[in-house]
Amino acid sequence: MRRLAYEITHVTTYQYVGSVSISHHLLRLAPRGDGKQRVLTHELTVNPAPAVVSEHRDYFGNRAQFLTIEGAHTRLTIRAHSRVAIGAAFVPEPGETARWEAVRTLCEADHSGPALEAHEFTYGSALAPVRREYGEYAAVSFTRHRPLLDAVLDLTQRIHRDFIFDPAATVVSTPVHEFFTRRRGVCQDFAQFQVACLRSVGLPARYVSGYLETDALPGQAKLRGVDASHAWVAFFCPGIGWIEVDPTNNCLPSLRHIVVAYGRDYADVSPLKGVIMGGQGQALSVSVDVVAQGTWEPEAEVANGA
Repeated sequence: MRRLAYEITHVTTYQYVGSVSISHHLLRLAPRGDGKQRVLTHELTVNPAPAVVSEHRDYFGNRAQFLTIEGAHTRLTIRAHSRVAIGAAFVPEPGETARWEAVRTLCEADHSGPALEAHEFTYGSALAPVRREYGEYAAVSFTRHRPLLDAVLDLTQRIHRDFIFDPAATVVSTPVHEFFTRRRGVCQDFAQFQVACLRSVGLPARYVSGYLETDALPGQAKLRGVDASHAWVAFFCPGIGWIEVDPTNNCLPSLRHIVVAYGRDYADVSPLKGVIMGGQGQALSVSVDVVAQGTWEPEAEVANGA
């Protein structure tokens, strides 16, 4: 399989007002290594150096890293550096997928194998709840006997058309109903709203976090540090598995979308969260670079001793 290689550098810096005596942090910054994606390397650099570092897989199979910083500090820098290889996603012909009602029935009745995992994602969550008005919005796309992928693509296009991308309109804690009312927000809002719409018509959907390779402005070199985390959606299609859609950009993610984690909503996949003791405030800055490295071949890694 032809794969494209990417180098991702994600730097998070906390500048504290006053001295912090101890801090605990939970990170989800390591890309997933399943499906079309292969993790070549992942390194974490923390300053000041942590007293405790541990790693585990969370309930959804995401890599979660836990840090404890001991001793007085007024600044914390966490640098995650990863290299991944991405293969093209398989996407069936939209009209050849099962009728959406049949998928809903399957996920309600079949609690074995992949359908059991999918069934979990039919329930509402704190940030992507099941509500009548979201189901009504989705129903315009989910007409009687319509093929599943055809309906989801139509919903994706409508959300992209009806809502405005506006970084100043929302914050991390903005609820879906406010995004729905104001019709503007960021990729997190677009993704959580589409997840809520799909669940509100009885279909399994999960929130996906990761990175998206961006392009430089015409005639200019790509700036460093201006990329950002991204969010999109995956829904379950029997016989195929999970298919991803990106409502912010109205596209099917493939070679330029890099998956870090998935869960019920943003709360399950937050890149970094923590608790501090001491300090009287903090300023947060984040810098992300996603750089394409060309085509990756397994033989090249072996030849280079990787």
